[in-house]
Amino acid sequence: MEQLQQLTETFVNAVWGTPLVLLLMGGGLFFALYSRFLPYRHFGHGLGIMLGRHDTPDEPGELSHAQALAAALSGTMGLGNISGVALAIVAGGPGAVFWMWISAIFGIATKFFTCTLGVMYRGKDSAGQLQGGPMYIIREALPRSFYPLAVMFSVAGLVGTLPIFQANQLTALMRESLFADSDPLLTSFLIGCGMAVLVAIVIFGGLPRVAKVAVALLPVMVVTYLGMTLYLLALHATEVPALLGSIFSNAFNPQAVGGGLLGVILIGISRGVFSNEAGVGTEVMAHGAARTSEPIREGLVAMIGPVADTLIVCTCTALVILLAGTWQEPGILSGITLTANAFRQDMGMVGVGLLTFITLILASTTMFTMWYYGAKCFGFLFGAQLQRHYRWFFVLAVVFGASVSIEVVFNLVSGSYGLMAIPTMISTIILAPRVKAAAKEYFRRHPY
Repeated sequence: MEQLQQLTETFVNAVWGTPLVLLLMGGGLFFALYSRFLPYRHFGHGLGIMLGRHDTPDEPGELSHAQALAAALSGTMGLGNISGVALAIVAGGPGAVFWMWISAIFGIATKFFTCTLGVMYRGKDSAGQLQGGPMYIIREALPRSFYPLAVMFSVAGLVGTLPIFQANQLTALMRESLFADSDPLLTSFLIGCGMAVLVAIVIFGGLPRVAKVAVALLPVMVVTYLGMTLYLLALHATEVPALLGSIFSNAFNPQAVGGGLLGVILIGISRGVFSNEAGVGTEVMAHGAARTSEPIREGLVAMIGPVADTLIVCTCTALVILLAGTWQEPGILSGITLTANAFRQDMGMVGVGLLTFITLILASTTMFTMWYYGAKCFGFLFGAQLQRHYRWFFVLAVVFGASVSIEVVFNLVSGSYGLMAIPTMISTIILAPRVKAAAKEYFRRHPY
């Protein structure tokens, strides 16, 4: 296991260097400036579209705007916002949270461009079904010489969309809160088997069922979780300004972590991307399934994601963890268990129990969405008729993720996300003028 951890650490460090951060953040800044901040100026219109004011049942696609956003959020608004924040703070200190915010702010523009392209350039798979995603954008909109980028995205996506992180963290929380005295390895394996059965039941129903589950469960769980965090912050309201101050002061402190200022930035950006997936390309597959013939509308809906999952949920999580202060203690807990410990301090086992239930639901909806993403990558590479075989591989990955260390699964997923971002960002930058032209035409026809 130690050798596997070292191997995956080498992998993620090789991927997440300065060039990738410049591509993601520089790309996001470019999209914002190039569009004259259009996504930010029309945020309210995006909310109106999400609420169904412009849904047309007979337009092409599988999902309504709200369902597409819910499916995408069920992939991003989960353990990345609860466990990923804890990992960021442990690795990069409070300052990492600031750089997560920066990734989300730039991510708004990035998601607008990437998800607009996801609808503009939907392509047919080998079964003749209309699909969206960076691999189809590259195939349909760019010259044949760019096709290797589509393959690169899909291959990395097969690993990046595996449910190993969700399975690992849910197992860790359940083991600590419910089975603390049991054999860790056996308990993890049995919990993994139980999760695998649950995932199998849902994913064999296809994306419409995934969307229905997400729409029904996601808002309730997110509101409940936010209620818990706001309750704790209200109890310690006088300490919140100091906590926010520590985030800003440590964001530019070269001594914040061993890697210096660059280390804080790299950690914050990578964890931010892990949370909101802006530029990764996964969300493009969900939004590409939206029922619309207006690509700009879906781009406007998609940009709501980074605000909801990173600027709101991640911030609340970070403040609760910083409030508890245990992230600095020797023998520190990691990931979801650190977050659970923060809730335990003021809410006791009631808080841990609620967090366990919320985590169960969020991890489940995330895994359902990850299956959809992975199946589309598999279908692009090997043919849609073989996608049914991928489901069994996906289910087995749940058990694997539950049984290995958090370091191994996070390194695998984060490194794969970085590889997926390269073709996504390159293709989006090249095609940005087409999005800008489409936006100009859309707002000419639909002034408001």
